[in-house]
Parts: sequence; structure tokens; C-alpha cells
Amino acid sequence: MLPRSILPPSYEQVHGHARRIELASDRAIRARNKVGYRLAHWPIWIFVFFIAPGPMTFALFAHGFTRAMAAWMAAVLVGTGIAGLRGRLPGVEPSPYIIRFTEDRPNPLYRRVCYTLAWSEAITFAVLNMAGLVTAIVTGRWWLRQIYEAAYFPLLATICALGALGWLPRVKASTKGEGQERRFFYGTVWAVTVAQPVLWLLWKLLPQTRGADAFKLVAFLSVLAWVGNRARLGLLPRTRPIIPGELAVSD
Repeated sequence: MLPRSILPPSYEQVHGHARRIELASDRAIRARNKVGYRLAHWPIWIFVFFIAPGPMTFALFAHGFTRAMAAWMAAVLVGTGIAGLRGRLPGVEPSPYIIRFTEDRPNPLYRRVCYTLAWSEAITFAVLNMAGLVTAIVTGRWWLRQIYEAAYFPLLATICALGALGWLPRVKASTKGEGQERRFFYGTVWAVTVAQPVLWLLWKLLPQTRGADAFKLVAFLSVLAWVGNRARLGLLPRTRPIIPGELAVSD
């Protein structure tokens, strides 16, 4: 971590309040991805594509695994396996596509599709769960299943459309902003993947009353805010800004 006294005056305007950064010139450049590295990324995309049918995922957490879910999982395993072998999943490529995070290169279609879907799910699940909690607090009844069935795919399609237009981080036509955009993506992923299990656990342990539902909502939003702030500060893996060149101090 670099002391703030040696940061240039424009640092706050360019990089926000991140306490930790990475210099592009300090990152090791590798020509090939190791097999273990590629295999470690595959389950990420298995999960992303498996939870894409949101109402089915809601049923999974509410009632457990079914035969239809097993069939969908098999299809996802085959599809992502073939894509991975062809090097068409982010992180599962035989060699890294992005060598320097500030380089202006065309963003391949498979990266744009994968990251668009990941963005869509991260946002959609969080928004619908918040909507379900607010509805339960206001009406005194849980309508979360109905909310998922009615709103999941329209919201997912809306965010996918934003991705298709290149209006989301990591899904733009160029990879030039990757050094900054990846921190927005991973910060969102960190926040949602920590907050969602906390909410699920509270949903299982606490009664469905207005008071308990209000506590669940506050806890969910608090975890999102706390983890999101740590990502903003660059304190979580892959959330540090990657900037070009080197920082110099003038006497």
C-alpha cells in the first residue's frame, strides 16, 4: 500500500478512495495459464450459468434439488466444459487474453456474454430479494416466489440489453478500461455473494414477521454496504485499481 503522501494530487479524482492500488508495470506477465488456474475458474462459470433460471434457483434454496435441476446442471456442465476446452470462458483460456490491463484490445464476444450474464444475476437477485423483503414488511405477507416468477426474466433481460450495448463494466467493446472496470465487477460480486448467504441464513432462522423481516432487510443492506466499501477501498482480492506506469516522488 502506498502512503497518501506520495500519491499525485489527481489520484483521488481518478481512483476514488482506494487505499491499495496495483501498478501495471509490477504485474507478472505469463504466456500460458496453468491447468490448475483454468480448472479453478471453471466452477465459477458453472455456477453463473446454473443459476441463470432465477425461479428455479429460488425453488432450489426453498425446497431442495430436483430431477429437473439435475438435468439442467448436466447441460451446464457439458456446455461450459466444451466452452472451456475451446478457451471460450474467461479465466479458462489456454493463455490470458488481457496481458496489460490498460491495453486497448477488442473485447471478445464470449467475455462480453459471460460477464453480462454475471452482472445480470448479481443485480437481479439482490434487487428482487430486497423487493421481497420490502413487500413483506409493508403487507405482512411473503410474495417472494411470485415476485421472482413475474419480474426475474424482465429484469434479467433489461440488464442483458445494457450489456449488449456495452454499458456495463467488462462488457464494453474494448478492454482498455479493464484496470478499473474489473474492480467494479469483483466488488459487486464480493458484496452480493457475501450478503446473499447471510440473508438466506436469516430467512431460515428467523420467523416471517414484520419485525424479523425488517431486521433481515437491514442486515442484508448493511452487509452489502460494508463489503462494497471494502471493495471501494481496494481491500478485497481483485478490487485494487490497476494503473499504468510508475508513481514517482519529486524531492
